[in-house]
Amino acid sequence: MPCMLIYGDTGVGKTKVIAKFVRDHPPVFDHGTGIARTPVVAFQMPAQPDEDQFYDELFRALGAPGRRADGMQGTRRHCRELLRAMGTRVLIIDEVHAMLAGTYRQQRVFLNTMRFLTNDLQMPLVCAGTDEGRQAILTDAQLAERFDALELPRWRDDDALRRLLASFAAILPLRQRSELDSPTLRKRVLAMSDGVTNRIFRLIEVVAVNAIKSGTERIDAASFAAQDLVLPLVSMTRRMRQNLGRRAA
Repeated sequence: MPCMLIYGDTGVGKTKVIAKFVRDHPPVFDHGTGIARTPVVAFQMPAQPDEDQFYDELFRALGAPGRRADGMQGTRRHCRELLRAMGTRVLIIDEVHAMLAGTYRQQRVFLNTMRFLTNDLQMPLVCAGTDEGRQAILTDAQLAERFDALELPRWRDDDALRRLLASFAAILPLRQRSELDSPTLRKRVLAMSDGVTNRIFRLIEVVAVNAIKSGTERIDAASFAAQDLVLPLVSMTRRMRQNLGRRAA
């Protein structure tokens, strides 16, 4: 079955995309059979690519009471029965790069588990993670052949960013209009966030709160230059590097 890998930097919005897809395809209770038809099942990769933990997470996502005490073979069979009974059509695994936390053998077992599920259930598999997850999947040539890779890039200074910032300006609870979509502020936001979605959201949130506290009730260029600005992690890191550079000079 055709599969997809969604990859990108941490905070770029992969999990949000998955959550939106799950909301758009919610479970539907079938009163005739008494079963909740669940077209999309999404869960997070366990901290280590351990097969037991993997199935624990999957059963939890299915709302199952727990795995049967009949060994891994029985667990696999039970999983297949549940997914078929619930009419699942797409299986999504988030944070797939976590497989790299395991040993080489654990990684191979996990990749074999992914191949087993797609082969046996004839079900598309969607994985999401960082570029490290893409590299891990590429180590299994047979599995990698089934995946189309879709990168979620960082934001750039283009019309898409302008529309995003304009939408922020329209919904912020500020009394004065903020020209967030102006070229100057777009460049400032990109410089302080590196174009990562979550960092942009956090940055706008911080400057909006400061605008309310200061009484200016609007976001302008001065909002991003405030000395008391509590910056997101990326900007704090950058400021630290700048300070180190000044000291070295």
